[in-house]
Amino acid sequence: MKSKETNRSETQALVAVYGTHDGAEAGVKELQRAGVDMRTLSIIGKDTHTDEHVVGYYNTGDRMKYWGRAGAFWGGLWGLLFGSAMFVIPGIGPVLVAGPMVAGIVGALEGALVVGGITAVGAGLAGMGIPKNSVIEYELAIRTDKYLLMLTGTAAEVHRARSILESTGGESAAIYAGEAVGAGAL
Repeated sequence: MKSKETNRSETQALVAVYGTHDGAEAGVKELQRAGVDMRTLSIIGKDTHTDEHVVGYYNTGDRMKYWGRAGAFWGGLWGLLFGSAMFVIPGIGPVLVAGPMVAGIVGALEGALVVGGITAVGAGLAGMGIPKNSVIEYELAIRTDKYLLMLTGTAAEVHRARSILESTGGESAAIYAGEAVGAGAL
C-alpha cells in the first residue's frame, strides 16, 4: 500500500483506496477487530450494478437495506457504521455512502459548497480537509469503481489505523493534517 502524509497536527484524516469491495471490507473488519471507533469511519463506493441483477435500497426503521451484487458487503457495513445513504452524483452515477461522510455530503449539498469542478462527494472530502488535487484523485477512484475508506481522529489514532490497513490490500493510504481537517475549507 503506497502512503503519503502531510504535516502532523492534532486532528487528522486518513483516506485509503481499495480496488474491490472485498479489500474495503477487510479493512473495515481489521479496524473493528483492533477496537477503532466505528463512528469515525466512512466508506464510499459506486453502485456497480449489472442488468442481470435487481438492485434496490429500502429503509427498515433505523437501518437501510440493499440488495444486488454487493448486497452482503453494503448490508454488513450499514450494520457497523453510523449513517447510510445513496446519492446519484452527476458525472459519477449512483454512490453508496456509510458513516459520517453522509453528513458531509448532505452539508455540502445544503450549503451549496459544490464549486470548482468537484462533485458533492468532493465537497464532502474537502470538508474533511482533503486538498483539492487529492479530492479530484479520489473522485476519479470512485468513478472507476474503487472504494474510499476514511476516518478522522487524533494523530495517534489515524497513524494506528493506517498501520492496521497496510495488511489489507489497499492501493494507497494518505494522511491529511492541519487546521482544515474538519473545517470544511476548500
